[in-house]
Amino acid sequence: MNKEKELTKLADEIAKCRLCRQWGEGKAVPGEGDPDAEIMFIGEAPGKEEAKAGRPFIGRSGKFLREMMQEIGLDDRDVFITSPVHYLPVRGTPSKENILHGREHLFRQLAVIDPKTVVLLGNTACLAVLDRKAQITKEHGHVIERDGRKYLITFHPASAMRFPAAKKAFIADFKKLERMLGKSRK
Repeated sequence: MNKEKELTKLADEIAKCRLCRQWGEGKAVPGEGDPDAEIMFIGEAPGKEEAKAGRPFIGRSGKFLREMMQEIGLDDRDVFITSPVHYLPVRGTPSKENILHGREHLFRQLAVIDPKTVVLLGNTACLAVLDRKAQITKEHGHVIERDGRKYLITFHPASAMRFPAAKKAFIADFKKLERMLGKSRK
């Protein structure tokens, strides 16, 4: 399978998806990165900057996320970054219906990329992937093994930027991710 072609085909489907567009506005943001990525980051939904450019995590919280990746030795070109919701939500935050629909595309991305580790950035990512809401303040840093993958639960970077306790936990979770990756690279 040519993963790049499959992801391009999926991105085109997302851009043409009537339901996705019905709940959102701006450009489609299907995700970006290495089709062979061992690590995938899943957020919530595009913000205004992302919806203008069609790229994930390029606003303030995205810059913070990418800085944290660099701090633990990850190049953003070697990972894949996406969200279950691929358009800027009209209502501000995505509805459960929007998340559950969008995850159909997300699951297909996961199947194509087949990462070893998935970082779930906040509650929307947990709902989409784990099919449940998570109490991020209690569950951050937990690793769930399922379907041959490791899922690390952490805060969304926007939350980490807003609240000092969440930022401290987010940084600790990235240190844990660094240790996890160090073990798998040996």
